Parts: sequence; C-alpha cells; structure tokens
Amino acid sequence: MSSCYMYMCYIYIYVISHLFRIAVLAMYIVGKSAGFSHRRYPTVEQRAKCMAGSLYVSVPEDGTVLQLLLTELGLSDSDKPYMALRDDCLHQQRSPALELHVEGPSGGVLWPVLVISQGPLILACLAMVDAPADPRPPLASLFSVSQGLSLLAGLQAFLCGSGSKPDREGLASRLAMMPSILLQICPLGTPLDIPQPGASSASAMPTPAGTQKQPAWKTGVHRGRAVVNVALTEMVRSMQYGNRNRQDLWDVYGTVTCKCEVEGVLPNVTVTLTLPPNGSPLMDVLVHPCVSSLDASVLTAMSVEDCDSSAFSGPYKFPFSPPLEPFRLCSYTSQVPVPPILGTYQLKNDDNQLRITVSLKLHESVRNSFEYCEAHLPFFNRDQMGSVDVKVSSGQLEVSKEKNLLVWVLGQKFPKSREVSLEGSVSFSGELPGPTDPLCADLTAYIKLYFRVPDLTLSGCCVDQHSVQVYSSAKPRIVTSRELLSSEYFIWNSTGTAPVSSGHMML
Repeated sequence: MSSCYMYMCYIYIYVISHLFRIAVLAMYIVGKSAGFSHRRYPTVEQRAKCMAGSLYVSVPEDGTVLQLLLTELGLSDSDKPYMALRDDCLHQQRSPALELHVEGPSGGVLWPVLVISQGPLILACLAMVDAPADPRPPLASLFSVSQGLSLLAGLQAFLCGSGSKPDREGLASRLAMMPSILLQICPLGTPLDIPQPGASSASAMPTPAGTQKQPAWKTGVHRGRAVVNVALTEMVRSMQYGNRNRQDLWDVYGTVTCKCEVEGVLPNVTVTLTLPPNGSPLMDVLVHPCVSSLDASVLTAMSVEDCDSSAFSGPYKFPFSPPLEPFRLCSYTSQVPVPPILGTYQLKNDDNQLRITVSLKLHESVRNSFEYCEAHLPFFNRDQMGSVDVKVSSGQLEVSKEKNLLVWVLGQKFPKSREVSLEGSVSFSGELPGPTDPLCADLTAYIKLYFRVPDLTLSGCCVDQHSVQVYSSAKPRIVTSRELLSSEYFIWNSTGTAPVSSGHMML
C-alpha cells in the first residue's frame, strides 16, 4: 500500500482522529523546538482492540508516531542515506491513505492514515475500519474515511483562518485553543462537527437557526446576495522517458471546489458533471459529507483495478446542502489516452560540453491557448555554467548561471505546427559548484514543464452553468470555471538513466 504525495512545509500539525482514537500529538517547526501535547480516548481504543482481536496494532508513543509519519512523508532524516521504504521509486502511491510501519515485537501496520496539506500545515487522521483487516476494504466504501477527511479539512480551515498562510501569532493562538475545540467537536472520539474559521473556542459550535436542525458541516447562515461559484481543476502529471524499453506514464487528478452563498439553513444545491460522448469514466471519486445522495456505481470505479467499459460514465449529479466556507465537493481521477505535451530530451558529452536537443509537441486535442507555459532545464552536480550557445524555434530562453538553469518561456501559444525545438551547447567552466541532486548524475537529467490552460480539462469533464440547480428563496448568480494545470510533469534525458515507476500513478 502506498501513500499520497505531500509537500515540504515549515509547520506540521499531527492529529490522530475518528472513532478509533484521537490525539493532538505535536507541533513541529523546522529548526526550532515547539510545544508538545497529546490526548487519547482509552474507551474507544479498547473498543478497537476488542473488534480487531489478535490483529490489533497498538499505537506506540506519540513521538514515535510523529517520527513514523514524517519519515513516510519524506520530511525527516534529510541528511541521512537512502532509505528503501521511503525513497524507492517502486514505492508507488496509489491511494489517499498512508500506512505506517511500527517496528518492534508488538509492531504492525497502522492504516488508513489520511493526510491533507495546504499552506503551512500538514494534518493526518487515523480512521477506524469496521471491516475485516484482510482483505482490506476499498477506501471509497469506508464512511470513516470521508468523515475523517472532513474533520481534518475543518481543523485546517480553523487553524489557517481566512488566508492560506496564517500569521505566526494567529496560528499560535488557534493552536492554544485546540484542546477546547476538540472537546466540543469530538468529545468522545466521534467527530460531531467542525470549527468555524476565525471563531473563538466559545463559539466554535454553531447555533441552530429556526426550526431546522443545523447540520454538522454548516457553520452559520448566509445573509445577502446569493452567489454559487463552482470551479473544476484538473492536474496532469507525466513521466516521459523517450525510450522504447520504458513505458511513459501519466495520470489526471480532478477536483471540484464550491463556494455557495445561499440563504437558508438547509438550501439544496445540485451540481452536475458531464463528459463528452467518448470520455473515460471518472474513477476514485471521493465526495464531501454534505452530499446527500449519490449513485453507488460512481464510487466503485477504481483506477487500481482493470478498467471496466461498463463503468458509469455520467452525468454525475451531486445534490448537497452546502457549508458557508469554500469546500471541495468531490475529487476524481481519469485515464486519458495521451498526455497534453509529448517531448524528447537528449544530452551528449562533446568536448567538455553538453550538447542539448529538445523537441516538444502539443497534442491536437489540447487547446493552443495557455495562461503560461515554461520548460525548466536544470543541470546538477556540475560546476557553474560558463558559455551558453542555445537556440529555440519559438519563445524565449532565460539563463540563470548561478542556478545552472535554463528556462524556456514558451508563452501563451505554440506555433501553428504545434511543435517547438531547442538545440545548442552548454559548458560548465565556473569557479563555484552548482546545485546538487543525488538522483541526477552524469547524463541523468530532466526537463520539468509548468503550464496552465484556462477553460479546459484533459478528460473533457465540465460543469454546465445551466445544470447547476439551486432550491432557495432567492435566485443566485451562478459562476462556473475550469482549468488544466501541470503537476510533476517530467521529460527525462533518453541517453541517461532515469527513475522507473511501475503501475498507475496517482496524485
């Protein structure tokens, strides 16, 4: 079992939660020592122990759990040598859940550890599984997974406040409120609610309005002009080798984010996703707990299984009663036939110089209209750049000798041929060493693409503005958008070695 991708942050919050056990374990600030606190629910842990029997895996000391999590995310031991469990390229990440391997005589595997990251915080949640441990049930069938993700998202919004990067004092004050907040929203180990961003501990619990019961995901009632904003974002990742003996890999991860400013305690909103006639079915669909009903076939399509041509292909209707704050309505993956940009990259040593040849081609199915498009060519483990004699067929080339980096700015359009090329030579005669990377030695090198295409998704999935239905006293203004972004989009030098991945990749 593998884990989801995380990014380096400066502050980490680790939270184990849900019916199984809940404890705020630590705040960790890189380079500094920070406060440490924890809380457990022995009665709930005893229930888990009774259910699991001989297969029960006890949670070790809090500091050990935190270290296991940081090691799994690759955020610790940066100065230590290679560790296969963490660094092996075959360590595939096919699931939004991590597993932590506990060593020792009473060791085992803690699963599923859900992790979310945005801004300066990383939060994790160990959810209880009311099902046999072997074989493991699909994540989409576990209510505790969606409930655990909802709890973490609520805690994250509370800690970050209105912005993605909270000020240090604001974050410290909210962290100090965590014990009382957790006492209210999760008094006995079962999440009952999520805190309102910017609220005080005394007002973290919502106050019911009218005769309708306030739902757990609703933190207040909107007053004013009604607006519904629905944004669909797809991120495409690719590993291209330019080698017949190695299969190129790519995948697509989509999210639908909503902000619904609609009056009423329980307004009803329905968002519909549609695919083109020949579009591939959406898979690995996860939804927000506020979604009231959903066709079971939507949740059963998994990318780790063989694709079934009979899988549900839409339209995908999501009826829900929205919270006030922006939230992720759903996420999904899609198996598209080709990546948007195909490329080849060749490096050759020639008289103490590197000869560089690059070609990129925009696929005909992709709109030739970018907000930005850049190709970065870094050169590691060499002296600082000397002379650079490189020509491009389109766009502009920027040279950063201090970083040993060539930035090919392709701009907003490819030429009519949809093909561009770069060719030339670079020498490394500087007096100072350039940047280093243990994976990129000699001719092992890559190009990394950065691009953004507005009003496009690679899967063809879209939200029709007229299909958004709102049942409220006031007719809202409806705004929809979609975009395609690159994420970890690599083209490796075909004349050198490169990391090899097997199986399906997942963001």
